[in-house]
Amino acid sequence: MKLVGIIGSGTMGSGIAQVAATSGCKVKLYDTNEAALEKAKASLEKILNRLIEKGRIDSDEKNRIQNNISYVSSLKDLSDSDLTIEAIIENLDIKQKVFSELESYVSEDCIIASNTSSLSITSIASSLKKPARCIGIHFFNPAPLMRLVEVIPAIQTSKEVLEKVVNTIKDWKKIVAVAKDTPGFIVNRVARPFYGEALRIYEEGIASFKEIDSAMKELGGFRMGPFELMDFIGNDVNYTVTETVYNAFYQDPRYKPSFTQQRLSEAGYLGRKTGKGYYNYSNNVIQSDSEESQDDKLSALIFERILIMLINEAADALFWNIASVEDIDNAMTKGVNYPKGLLAWADEKGIDWCVEKMDELYNEYHEDRYRCSPLLRKMERENKCFFK
Repeated sequence: MKLVGIIGSGTMGSGIAQVAATSGCKVKLYDTNEAALEKAKASLEKILNRLIEKGRIDSDEKNRIQNNISYVSSLKDLSDSDLTIEAIIENLDIKQKVFSELESYVSEDCIIASNTSSLSITSIASSLKKPARCIGIHFFNPAPLMRLVEVIPAIQTSKEVLEKVVNTIKDWKKIVAVAKDTPGFIVNRVARPFYGEALRIYEEGIASFKEIDSAMKELGGFRMGPFELMDFIGNDVNYTVTETVYNAFYQDPRYKPSFTQQRLSEAGYLGRKTGKGYYNYSNNVIQSDSEESQDDKLSALIFERILIMLINEAADALFWNIASVEDIDNAMTKGVNYPKGLLAWADEKGIDWCVEKMDELYNEYHEDRYRCSPLLRKMERENKCFFK
């Protein structure tokens, strides 16, 4: 893949362009907005200068990367691409329209990929005359720093295209996790309980935002608590992903969105980018409304409840053949920086512990949200582990 076209010069598109250019590809970064292209160019300059200051690259490397990227405002300019990656608004109709137009310009052999995080690759591929060339290549933000890339073949994707893309992404020094084309793929599906169960615990009045965040960081070793992370991502973005996954799974209660997050989004309390979310922010520092002392028993309850829901979701993803054991755990440790792979964590805690904890939750609430994955029950009966 010597010539790469990137559609969309926002944060994700620019980041992917940097990754490809750093790996020696010639990149054309396309956007209809000339101001956006100039902003992307200036941003890359700043990023590369920072890398020089940190001693990670020298000025020659900076020039090489910059010279590998050209900025274009016509889709026709991508006609000589071997691979195109779209990174625009999460709207199926718009993506399909762009893909259909792009196909009329590129060669028969050009691979057309989407960086979507939640939309069906199969639906996107259906807009093409040659859908076998379409695939999902989902980078995580910031693309140059995050090691994981989810690769998602559509139903129509050819084996040759899948193989080429996997090899290309590995050549770009990324870790590949191949996922089935289902809502949320691996990460955005498996991670839902990290947010959803934290919100549920808060809405039940069991603990505050700060107590929940502290429990997950101090007992779980997570870099950020769920509410800190939602504020970092943006409550509007996180709520939309949750709503998309919930509706895509035919309103499965496991993915049910939260009224708390919806109301914050409606109020414009989106997190760090607006200065207020679950927390107030001053000079980019979290300010909690109150300073509670942490109760050890409560912390353990919070941590175990969120952890078992995450483990159950990971196990169910494996049960439905979404991805392999290794790819699921790699996705969560390399894609969202979890301290451990969830399936490895299940082995550590014990499969019997996992089943017991899920059954405790179900017996308390009698909600389908807390159903135990059939795979965990089977593994308990057969005395099996995920990795041992």
